Formats: sequence, C-alpha cells, structure tokens
Amino acid sequence: MVQPININNIAKHLFLQRQTVDPISDLATANQIDTIDLALGIQLAMIDLNQQHVTGWKCLTPRDNGDLIVAPILAKAIINQPQCPIFSSAHRALIEPEIAFVVGQSFAADRHYSDDEIDQHIGATHMALELIQQRFSRDYNASFLEKLADGLSNQGVYLGPEIDKFKAFKASHIHLTVTQDDASRTYDGAHPCTLPASPLYWIVNFLTARGIEISAGQVIITGSYCGVLKVDMNKPVQIKYQGLGSMALSFTELSAN
Repeated sequence: MVQPININNIAKHLFLQRQTVDPISDLATANQIDTIDLALGIQLAMIDLNQQHVTGWKCLTPRDNGDLIVAPILAKAIINQPQCPIFSSAHRALIEPEIAFVVGQSFAADRHYSDDEIDQHIGATHMALELIQQRFSRDYNASFLEKLADGLSNQGVYLGPEIDKFKAFKASHIHLTVTQDDASRTYDGAHPCTLPASPLYWIVNFLTARGIEISAGQVIITGSYCGVLKVDMNKPVQIKYQGLGSMALSFTELSAN
C-alpha cells in the first residue's frame, strides 16, 4: 500500500536546510512531489514553521509550460546595510539584481484587485538583490516541483535604495554595472516578463484567490534583469542601475543556527 506524502515532514526537512552551511534538500523517492498544489502546500507548511512570518514573495508570470514561479521569502530583509550576511556557494555570493515592490497597504484575502488598485497599494519601489542558495546536491536531479516546494533557491532579499516609482514600474531594460576590485562588468539587463510590474499584478490576485493576505510592509520581487551573478565575499561591490541609482555593500558569511 502506497503511503500518502506527509507534507509537514517534507516541510520540516526543507526548512532545516535553509539554516545549514551545506544544505541537502534532496528528497527520498517516497516523498516524490507530483503536483503544483502539493509543492505550494509545502511552502505554506514552511511558513507555519517560520511562525507565520513572511518577508515577502518572489515571482514571475506563469510560464508557457504551465510552471508557476512563486515562493515566499522567509528570512528577514537586509535593508540597505553596508554588509549583507549570506550563505555562500564555493566562497562566492549568488545574487540576482531586481526591483522590489514594497506593499504600503495590505491586500485582503479573497478579493480581486485591478492593476490600478495594485499600483495604489504599493508604497515604494527599491533596488533589490535576491539572495540565492543552492540547497540540492550537485549530483541530485531535482525536479521543478521539488525546487518549487523548496522555495526556488531563495534565501532572502537585500533591499537597496528607494527609486522613482514611475520609472520602476516601466523598467523593461536596465543597463547594470557591477564593480569589484576595480574591475567592472556591464550587463544589458532585460526583465524576463517585459515589465517588472506584470508579475506583481499576477501574484496579488493569485495569492488572494487562495486566501492569502499580503500584508503591508511585505516585499515583492519579480525577476532578475541578468540571471544569477557571482561576486566575491568580503569585498566591497558596487551595483549601478543606470538612470535609477546604485548600491554599495559587501557580503559576509552567514553562520548556521
């Protein structure tokens, strides 16, 4: 007789990996995740384990193949600090340059919001870095649904300087410059969903339709302009979004609990 999957046990396992220097989110064959609803249920169980604290959400618009890119941000936001603690990968910080939408007025569960209403509920927009953590073993072929349940590699968000709200909503392309050790790399950044607000409009109604309130103060990030970047630890780095602003920080190793 096939035993039903225990969502809480999987959630406990995945949640513990978030505070481990060498995480192993790999799942046993008996715990195969085979539906999006099951993966999202595991995410909600991790929110329970996090004492209902949600810093915000990461998302894209739904993919053409039906995949949903949505996950809660559970770690507390690092807000424009000179040092950002992070679990490194091979002694490097993995980051994604994004725009963050900070909710100014809560979105109540179980109601639909128009794009204009969503715009009005956003209190501020910021430069932001999604902090990435590779939690599955290199030789483990994690399925998309396993990655979804695990939170899509998110380990937190760095909230940089506030930027002009109108420009942020329309920022389909951003020229980025990343400078470290007097060496600069430039990227012609393009948003994966054309406009950074498109995933915002989607996730608000996706979550509220599922009975999830999005509280004031939560942060919504909607996709990287140039994928995952690797930068050295413990060295100053400057990241400039042309025409929007810049942030300067360094990454320090986060200690496991």
